[in-house]
Formats: sequence, structure tokens, C-alpha cells
Amino acid sequence: METTQVRLAAYPVGVPADSDFEFATVSLPDLAEGQVLLRAIYLSLDPYVRGRMSTAKSYADPLALGDVVMGGTVCEVVESRSGDRQVGDVVLAFTGWQTHAVVDARHTRRLDPSTAPISTALGVLGMPGFTAYAGLLEIGRPKAGETVVTAAAAGPVGSAVGQIARLKGARAVGIAGGAEKCRVLVEQLGFDAAVDHRSETFVDDLAAATPDGIDVYFENVGGPVAEAVGRRLNRYARVPVCGLVAGYNDTAAAEGPDRLPGFMRRVLTLSLTVRGFIQDEFAATHTADFAREMGGWVGDGSVRYLEDVTDGLDQAPEAFRGLLSGRNLGKALVRVGTDPTSTS
Repeated sequence: METTQVRLAAYPVGVPADSDFEFATVSLPDLAEGQVLLRAIYLSLDPYVRGRMSTAKSYADPLALGDVVMGGTVCEVVESRSGDRQVGDVVLAFTGWQTHAVVDARHTRRLDPSTAPISTALGVLGMPGFTAYAGLLEIGRPKAGETVVTAAAAGPVGSAVGQIARLKGARAVGIAGGAEKCRVLVEQLGFDAAVDHRSETFVDDLAAATPDGIDVYFENVGGPVAEAVGRRLNRYARVPVCGLVAGYNDTAAAEGPDRLPGFMRRVLTLSLTVRGFIQDEFAATHTADFAREMGGWVGDGSVRYLEDVTDGLDQAPEAFRGLLSGRNLGKALVRVGTDPTSTS
């Protein structure tokens, strides 16, 4: 069996270019006892991968040149030497940007297609949904009547944050890029208000949408959006920080005055709580509750989700660039192969 892989050919400078990736087709080894051969169905595209394409110090080691680009996947078992996995099983794995892979069966989790579409294991019922759930409830701790604002609200994390906030009795305001995304947030996902950060009147629009200030700001963008939100924070506001995607492609520090002293003064005078987090630090304490609550909410329609699916592994680099620039509406996925559970 052969697999087609997308490997990191060079560390990107700025926006990842086609030349930063290389495609290769290689033979896979025979299965050892306890292993399975997987065929990728869906590949998850996530902003954190851009950070792993850099040698800058971070919370995790970078990809080495020549490595298969990382990413979560939903796969079908096509051959098995494990008693725990049968041919035809659909599983969650972490095989990265490639069509097939041989992995230890213990590193996979069987999915039940009858409970939810299998793609949701990479989105609302997977890592992005867990990021929203754990970060908002553990750090943000929204109370009934408070105002919760989330950036990148049309993405998989932000869209879940706003809907969970409403389920907890808070008022949800989403920030997104473009009028269409803002319309979807209010009309399809139930946000109380949405603000277009690309609008020339963004600062005024944000003020109008948050007349009582902001009690929780779920930060996953940074940049000018964060600066505008910072001026609306209430005393004792909480700021969970899970990403800063606006700066992931930057090659130099932003021009202009140093705004850090002003921000720290605001942290002090407003008694703000600002905490960065990586979602897996909450796995031991929140996984069971997340599976129960989010599974129930998705099942009964209390939480809705959007998916932005690109067909073909060859399109992964372009789709990844689109993700980093905010072109996606919903969870960004690549359909690598046919979905045996789909009726469409």
C-alpha cells in the first residue's frame, strides 16, 4: 500500500507558499501486531499548525523539515492486526496530511456514525469544541446576564463559545470578518449581535453591540480586534486566551507605539483575569463533562455547527492559507477520500 503525503519542505516566512510544501508518494510498511492501516476521510486544518512550522520557541516542538504536516483525521480501517479494531471501523486518529497511514490501534478512537456525522469529531465534538467548552467554562466562567464576546466567531471555536455562553444565560456577541459571516452568526447560530471587524466603523459598532461593556472576552485573534475589545472590558472581566491567529504570519513586530504598558495598566486598574491555555491541560477534568454536555447540545440542536469542506489533499496548502486569512466559514476540513457514512 502506498500513501501520498504533504511534507514541510521549508519553514515559511510570512504566508506559507506552495514551495514550503512537498508532495511525496511512499510505500507503507507491513502491519505489525496491534497495528491498523487507515484510509483518511477527513483532515482537520487548524491555526496552531502554523506555529509548528516555525523554529521559534513555543509550547511544543516544531516540525522538522521533511515531516508530514500534522493534523487530526477521521479515517476508515482498511486492514487490521488488532482485536480492538475491525475492517470498516471509522476512527479518530492523528495521521496528518496524507492519504493512508499505519498506526498502533491504541492511538485511535472508534467513532459511532449513528450518533453524529463523523466529521464533527474534528470540530464541534472534537478539539475545537473542547477548546471552546473548557476555556470558556473554566476561565471565562460566564454568569447569567453578562456579556461574552468572542473573536473569530464564525470559526469552530468562536461559534461554539457564543452558543455555550447563551446556554449559560449570557449575552453573546461575535466578531467576524464580513457581513455574511455576521449574518450567519445572528440568524443561524443565535448570537445576540455580531460585529464586522473589517468595517470602517468597527470600533463604534462594537461599542453599540456592548452597551454594558464586556465581561468575558474569548481571545483567539489578537491584533486590532483585541485592542478594540480591551477598551470595552468591565471590572473583573475574564479573558481566556487560546490563540493569536492575526499574528501567525507576521515576520516582524508591529509598527507604532508600545501598547503593553497601557494594557498592563488596564489589567491592574480593572482587576482583569487574563489566562492563556492549551486545551489539553483541561483534558483530565473536563473531557467527560464535555462529551456528555456538548454531545447532548449538538444532538438536540442547542448548539449548531458549520463546516467549510475542501475536496482533495492537493488543495490542503491553499485551504490552509485561507484558514489563516479567515476565508473559512465554520470548521475547515479537507475531504481526502470518500465518506462511507455519507448519504449525499
